[in-house]
Parts: sequence; C-alpha cells; structure tokens
Amino acid sequence: MTVLGIVIFFVGILLSVAWHELGHFTTAKWFGIKVPEFMVGFGKTIWSRKRGETEFGLKAIPLGGYIRMIGMIPPAPGSDSALGRTRRTGPFQGLMDDARRQSAMDVAPEDADRQFYLRAPWKRVVVMFAGPFMNLVLAVVLFAIVLMGFGVRTYTTTVSEVSACVLPATVAADGPPPQCPADAPPTPAAAAGFQPGDKIVAFNGTPYEQDDWRGMQEAIRSSSGTVTVTVERDGQRLDLTPTLITTQLRDLDDPERIVDASFLGLSPLDEIQRKDLPAVAGEIGSIISRTGEAIIALPSRVPALFGSVFLGEERDLDGPIGVVGVSRIGGEILAQDIPVGQEIAFFLQLLAAVNISLFLFNLLPIPPLDGGQIFPALWEAVKKRIARLRGRPDPGPVDVAKLLPVAYVVALVFIAWSGLLLVADVINPVRLFQ
Repeated sequence: MTVLGIVIFFVGILLSVAWHELGHFTTAKWFGIKVPEFMVGFGKTIWSRKRGETEFGLKAIPLGGYIRMIGMIPPAPGSDSALGRTRRTGPFQGLMDDARRQSAMDVAPEDADRQFYLRAPWKRVVVMFAGPFMNLVLAVVLFAIVLMGFGVRTYTTTVSEVSACVLPATVAADGPPPQCPADAPPTPAAAAGFQPGDKIVAFNGTPYEQDDWRGMQEAIRSSSGTVTVTVERDGQRLDLTPTLITTQLRDLDDPERIVDASFLGLSPLDEIQRKDLPAVAGEIGSIISRTGEAIIALPSRVPALFGSVFLGEERDLDGPIGVVGVSRIGGEILAQDIPVGQEIAFFLQLLAAVNISLFLFNLLPIPPLDGGQIFPALWEAVKKRIARLRGRPDPGPVDVAKLLPVAYVVALVFIAWSGLLLVADVINPVRLFQ
C-alpha cells in the first residue's frame, strides 16, 4: 500500500505540473504564439505525440516541465539580423548571442509574427502568470473538496476530559499518569466542577464558536485570577468560576518550547466538521502565508538539511521536502489504518499544499522561473509608458538575454538543492507516521 500510495501521489504531482503548463499553453495559443513543445519532465524524451504544430511528451527526469514558445529571446538591440550579431563584447556576450541564435532558429519565415517577444507586455504577463495561477486554482478546488466535502478534524469547545491534577508540561509530555501524585494540586477546572460533555459558549463574557478551541486556549492563557466560564450542560447554561493558575505549558505554535501561562485543565472534544466557502478562503490565505514564509526561509534551512544528510542529525519535520519525500509521505498516508475518507482527505490536502508551493515558487522574480519573464515584461510596459508620455520612440523589448547568466546560476543552485533534497528524502526521510 505504501508503494501504491507513492506511485499515486507521484502521478498527482506530474498531473499538477502538466496542469501548470496547460495554463501557459492555452493562453499562448489564445494570443497567437507558436508552441512547438509541451513537455512534462526534463532530459531525454521517453514518449511523445505530435498534435497539430505541438509535440506533447514525457521526459526522463520528472522534476518539472515546460512549454517551448518561439521568440522567447528578442534580437539584440541595434542588431542587423534576427541572430543578434553585434559588435559588442563581454564575458557573457557569446552565451547571449548563442541563445539568441538558437531562439531565432526556431522561427520559420511564416511564423515571424507569432513570436513571444512581439506580443504586448500585458499579454506576456498573462501567459507567464497563467501557469502558477492554474496551480492556485487546483489548490483551491482540492481544499474545497476536503473542507466542504470530507470535512476536517476540528477541536471544539466541548469538554472531552477534565484533568484531575496539575502537572508540569515536561512531566505530562506523554500523557498523564494513571493517578495523580499525592502532592499534586487539583486543576482549576476540576475544582470548579467542570464535567465531560460541557459545551463552553463564553469565556469572561466573550462568546466563542464551537470550532474556536484555539481562540479559547489563547484567552485562557492570557487571563489570570478568577474567571467566568459559561457552559451548556443538559440544555441549561451555567456560570462556573475557576481560579486560573500559572504553570509550565507547551507553546501553541512551537510544541518544543515550554512557556509559563495560565492553565485551566480541560481537553477538547475533536470531531470531523465540514466547512463553508469562507473557511476555504481563510485556509488558502493561511497556507499561502505560511508557504511564502517557508520559501523565504529556505536559505536558512540549508545547514539543517546538510546535517541531516551528512552528519546524521534528525530531520526537521517543518523543513523542506522534495518530490521523492512528499511522494513517500503520500504512500505512508495510504498505508495507515484509518478510514478511507480520512486517507483521501489527507492525500488531497498534501497535493493542494504542493500546488500552493508551485504557485508561489514560480512567481519569484528570477529566471528561469515564470517570474523571471513576468517582471521584465512589467518593466517593459513601464518603459513604454514613460517613453509615450515624454513623446519619445518606443524603447523596444527588454533584452531578457542579459538575464541568462543569472538563469544559469539559479539553475545550478536549483540542481544542487534538488540533489540535496533527493539524498535527504532517500536516506533520512521525513516521517509523519512513526
């Protein structure tokens, strides 16, 4: 089942990549740009079929995909031919001229007006943004299916258990002992008369929704002294007045961190709840925010990843995971002895998170990512606008060939990073289920 799960999830990633490229392909065709190739993967072609003017295929290294549009690199400014031959020299001039020459070789005379760089900047932005946008659309659909269809396990404000005594978080890390030590004081909840099944509806006069246990926790931890907790019990509302105490607790955002905070002594009842459309939007926004922060923090994660590969250090559960690692987690999900509905929901959530990552990562303003074409097009639009306002001639397309050295460096860094992730995912994988 693990192997089957890995295969299924890996196919899901490849379909996500193809879906991304479909966004580029469809919009390019709308704007009359010729697309000779639509490929999933890199390296040697292992399968392909030509439909119309486009060759569709799979390549041997399934770590991405691309479509090849003609005229991605414009002729050099001031050149006397489409090959970009100029009298300029420089350390990277040969690289740029070779790229221009290769780009020009893709253009047949009858296709001269179907080149990418000839389209208006806004059209190029649409073409390049369409790929990441398709990943965002797919993520929204998958999250909507999970949250609105299957539902998610949610901690509620209904009490499932009342702790009998107070123990430090370091002692109670693996669950409370069978009985409280003789010197352990009773919890505020036990002393105030809370019972399993009580539904907390308000804390110190502030009402809380049934699924807002996190908000309730934060309110308890930030309060002190005697508080008023309104509960529903057997159809009636009661006001209980526990006196909170300060003790050692695990931080809500970082369970490895111990903090001093107010403590009541209740455990919430968790249940599967279906969410509404606003909840889907909120979840998407939250995941985009967290994923964006994770991408920004990637450079700082390199030492820990290096240590997990070469120094035998423990793999960070919140650290980066490659295609192999995330596929392996997909396999572990399928192998768990849990209801099928929960397996599917977890599976779809993981695939949705991968698509959010693809959406944000491809918008980075560096070549060869999609953002590396979006931002030059936006800059070109600004230059054209300024020239028009000043009554000057059209400055022409931005020379994206000048970004090729950056693209090669980024590609080398990406290859090295992918290799490190691959090794880490094989020899020291992240395991969500022990």
